[in-house]
Amino acid sequence: MPQLPIRLYGDPVLREQSRPLEQAEVDESFRELIASMAETMYAANGVGLAANQIGQTRRFFVADIKQVTADNPKGKRVKDAARRELLVYLNPEILETSVEDDAATEGCLSIPEEEADVYRPVRARVRYRDLDWNEHEEWIEGLHARVFQHELDHLDGVLFVDRISRDERARMAGALNRIKKQTRETLASAPNR
Repeated sequence: MPQLPIRLYGDPVLREQSRPLEQAEVDESFRELIASMAETMYAANGVGLAANQIGQTRRFFVADIKQVTADNPKGKRVKDAARRELLVYLNPEILETSVEDDAATEGCLSIPEEEADVYRPVRARVRYRDLDWNEHEEWIEGLHARVFQHELDHLDGVLFVDRISRDERARMAGALNRIKKQTRETLASAPNR
């Protein structure tokens, strides 16, 4: 499957609210899009990728937390390609979250090479549909809950940098401005994108 271009910080589509999917949209071409999203996510060394990160404004994302085997001493996630297990979430929503939260380092494929600690609930009760349009409701926790919340934020037009401290945001300001400038230049040179 072909890889897709990932939209970067400053692209207006990243701030758009995604619309719910209809069952009729989940056809063969949609399944091919999911396969391309997965290929894109893996090639970029990500653990999740939301629809608006590839220019879609529909409510779905892909993720793979099984590939993450550990954190190394520098806090970087170690991934094992042999353990891949793609998860597909259509019309995802959070029904409730734990009171307990925790900080962990997050990054984003739309904000390359930047990371910061983000506080998120450690558990969440979620509902979503799979590719066969079956509805699921379950409690998830740990990295799974964090990735779900991060990707769901994308579908609501929220980026992880919106959830970090003012000091962390100030530390990243130069990099964010550089990415935003590059994005503006790219959008100006490809107006039909």
